[in-house]
Amino acid sequence: MKTLFTLGLALLLAAPTMAQDIKLPAPQKTGGMPLMAALSARQTNREFSAKALDSQALSNLLWAAWGFNRADRRTAPSAMNKQEYLVYVTLPTGAYLYNAKDNVLKQVVNKDIRALAGKQDFVATAPLNLVYAYDKTLMGDPKLAYVDCGFISQNVYLYCASAGLNTVVRAYVDIEELSKALGLDSSKEVVLSQTVGYPKK
Repeated sequence: MKTLFTLGLALLLAAPTMAQDIKLPAPQKTGGMPLMAALSARQTNREFSAKALDSQALSNLLWAAWGFNRADRRTAPSAMNKQEYLVYVTLPTGAYLYNAKDNVLKQVVNKDIRALAGKQDFVATAPLNLVYAYDKTLMGDPKLAYVDCGFISQNVYLYCASAGLNTVVRAYVDIEELSKALGLDSSKEVVLSQTVGYPKK
């Protein structure tokens, strides 16, 4: 009886921790617009509905941005295949690190920090912001890292064009404050953030 009580207590204490992470459904890798149509539709928008993306759309978005399309290769290229980027997602429920191998969002902050992902008003109320930070221990040349970030953000632009979502990428961010909120040390550098959401009606 004591063993069962101890086990039950352990599970109860562990449950909130496990519940913080978000397990995403498998990304849908077919369908969408033809490439040339997506390129024609690609644009920047700064107006967003508060409507949240469902878990399938979020999974598709993140896979397009920085998922694995082969055993050890990503949907976006990286110099020398360093795969140096960390993609964070800020949601009303907190901030999460995208784990592409397990298709899981690992919570790193348990409060809403969307407003820190940019200095424009819409950032705080849009459904999500992606934050791109690179690991300097994996990529020593910042010029190459900045180029790699462009590949990821363009993948997001094309996915959004195909899925009928609005997006804008920007560097107008308080990097120091955002890095502190995400718990990043000096070996990680935030480069850009990108807001994604449904068009405002």
